[in-house]
Amino acid sequence: MPFLSGIGDETVVADIFNWSPEAGRCISEWHQIVMRGDSPLSVTERELIVAYTSGVNSCELCYGVHQLVAERFGVKEGVFEALVDDIDTAPVDEKMKPLLQFARKLTLDPAKIVHADAQAVFDAGWSEQALHDAINVICMANFMNRIVPGHGGTEGDISPHFEAAADFLTNCGYVADGAP
Repeated sequence: MPFLSGIGDETVVADIFNWSPEAGRCISEWHQIVMRGDSPLSVTERELIVAYTSGVNSCELCYGVHQLVAERFGVKEGVFEALVDDIDTAPVDEKMKPLLQFARKLTLDPAKIVHADAQAVFDAGWSEQALHDAINVICMANFMNRIVPGHGGTEGDISPHFEAAADFLTNCGYVADGAP
């Protein structure tokens, strides 16, 4: 149950953004740019990163919704559970693993990010733009993983709302461009 009046059980994010409409519009626009704008990272790869980051954060709503979206864009079922257990043995493209390791470290230990973490991403064949875009995805996930539970938007059984939110994100006018 949300902590503030006017935030419903089914429209948590929209209701939170309505508390500060100007900020909500900016956040929504940033979300669209980060997740669906031009990038060396495919939409599917970005969905993989945001779902994984939300899983690391134990944000049930964001993890559940973005996991569904990523699966709709081609990520196989079971990948996220394997990633949370161990990135190195998870069934994802080897090129993605340094980005996901970067996501985990930036999420759990941001003060400990060092040049070697970025270099591992570059050594895997990613460009500086790809790392920048991944950082934006990770930061956006971490922001949402704090604002939603901070407003009480993850209390109770929220899983019935995953499909509707995933439908919205899947059908927002963009097409996935390849699964990892």
